[in-house]
Amino acid sequence: MAMPLHDNLTTLEAMRQEALQGGGEKRIADQHRRGKLTARERIDLLLDEGSFEEFDILKTGRGGSLGGDQHFLGDGVITGHGTIDGREVFMFSQDFTVIGGSLGEAHSQKISKVMDHAVRVGAPIIGLNDSGGARIQEGVDALAAYGEIFHRNVEASGVVPQISCIMGPCAGGAVYSPAMTDFTFMVAHTSNMFVTGPNVVKTVIHQDITSEELGGADVHGTKSDVAHFVTPNDILCLREVRRLINYLPSNNRQKAPFLDLRDPPERIDPALDYLIPSNPNQTYDMNVLIYSILDGAEFLEVHAGFARNIICGFGRLGGQTIGLVANQPAVLAGVLDSNASTKAARFVRFCDAFNIPLICLVDVPGFMPGPEQEHGGILRHHPPV
Repeated sequence: MAMPLHDNLTTLEAMRQEALQGGGEKRIADQHRRGKLTARERIDLLLDEGSFEEFDILKTGRGGSLGGDQHFLGDGVITGHGTIDGREVFMFSQDFTVIGGSLGEAHSQKISKVMDHAVRVGAPIIGLNDSGGARIQEGVDALAAYGEIFHRNVEASGVVPQISCIMGPCAGGAVYSPAMTDFTFMVAHTSNMFVTGPNVVKTVIHQDITSEELGGADVHGTKSDVAHFVTPNDILCLREVRRLINYLPSNNRQKAPFLDLRDPPERIDPALDYLIPSNPNQTYDMNVLIYSILDGAEFLEVHAGFARNIICGFGRLGGQTIGLVANQPAVLAGVLDSNASTKAARFVRFCDAFNIPLICLVDVPGFMPGPEQEHGGILRHHPPV
């Protein structure tokens, strides 16, 4: 005998409420004890209030492969779409309280689906990463599932903005997708990225190293060029993502949002009369010029901690988003080296793909001389294209 409709609805609602609880109170408390928000708390902070529409909340993976018949609703990731300041975005948020946020076949299918929708609609993709990596119980299928996501990263490149937030562990196959996206955020002390963890490093090269030293936010924000933005905690990270989205177009066929900051074009700044020193051997801070000319003195610097001898970032002139590339005489006299060239070239390519006008502020003595730069391949790094 078929179950009455109201009983079916009651069962579905009970399952939905179960999915909303994530991994349960104990695991949620553990997440908070680590200084991290839960997957749903992050979504609530990132998106406009009440705008989130979830996909596949009841989708489950292979319960039997986890050593029993238990199935986990949502399979450790929350996917859907919502708005940021009224503009549509698609997103996924991995739930570390459910199977450690590990990626399996169903988990990947949910992420792939939301990425496909984002490209079809022409809206940014935001990924909140907090995962233990591939679900080893699903073996090679979990690794193939990563390949499905990588393929979509490549297909979406230059079509819609792709933003990754590393808000917990990110190791092995999990690191490649964020590294391919346009902008990567990391949270200090609670996030890390590496292909092989400290235990593998110790086994292979007999070196003791912590997760923070190997792939923490400070390392990737200042040395490796992987993290574009480093923030102190989850809340500030999500706030900065909202700020970045306001500078970007939704796709490569639209213009970036216009925002009139009421900055009169005839405004003058007497400080600029004294910025450039009369002695050419003296340095000055290019940031003074940048903040002076941009609307409202607002500037979102990209890769602020890496290759500080060149400055890249977003601002507005006359309400329109512009990309800005500037030499920084206050650091290494503004000389170009391999890192600065790579940093600027990547930023210019993004602006070109999304039709964002560029302003260049140039004060450069030339390229950094020496064997370190020559051996590091400056011949292939320095062309700014």
